[in-house]
Amino acid sequence: MNPPVTAAPGTRDGAALAQLVGDALTRAHGHADTQDAAEIRAITDAMVRLLIGAPLHSDGKLTIVSLATEAGLRRNKLTHKHTGLKDLFYALVKARTPVQEALPDSVRARAAKYQQDLARVRAERDDLRGQTQLLARIVHVLEIENSKLQETNAALEEQVAVKSSVPDLTRRRRRP
Repeated sequence: MNPPVTAAPGTRDGAALAQLVGDALTRAHGHADTQDAAEIRAITDAMVRLLIGAPLHSDGKLTIVSLATEAGLRRNKLTHKHTGLKDLFYALVKARTPVQEALPDSVRARAAKYQQDLARVRAERDDLRGQTQLLARIVHVLEIENSKLQETNAALEEQVAVKSSVPDLTRRRRRP
C-alpha cells in the first residue's frame, strides 16, 4: 500500500482527502475483488493528479470525463459503478478555494500579465497562419501562371522553329 498522505494547505487538501478515501476504500474491498480495488486506486490517483493540477493523461479539466480519461477507465465506471467516488470528486471540486483568491497580489499581477502575453502570442500566431495561407495561395496562382507561360513559350518556340526551316526567298539577292 501507499504511505498515508498528509494534507497540504490550500488546493492540495482535496487531493490529500481523495488519497485517504481511496486508501480506505481499497482496504475495505480487501483482496476479494482486485479489479474493483485497482479501479478505485486508479480513480483516486487520477483525482489527486487533477486536483493538484498535474494531469498525465487528460486535459486537466475538473470534469468526470477528464477524471475517467486520467484514470484510464470508461466514464460509465464513474457514473454507474463508483458513484461515491464521482460524488466525492464533485464535492472536492466544489469545495476548492479559487486559486486567484489564495494568491498574493504580485502573483496575481504576474498571472494577468502572462494571460495578456498569451493572448498576444495567440493573436500573432493566428495572424501568421492567415499570412501563410495567403502566401500559399499566391504561390499556387504563380505556379499556374508560370506553367501557362511555359506552355505559351513552348508553342512560340515551335512556331519559330517551323518558320526558320523555310528559307526566306525574298531576302536572297542574285548576283549579276
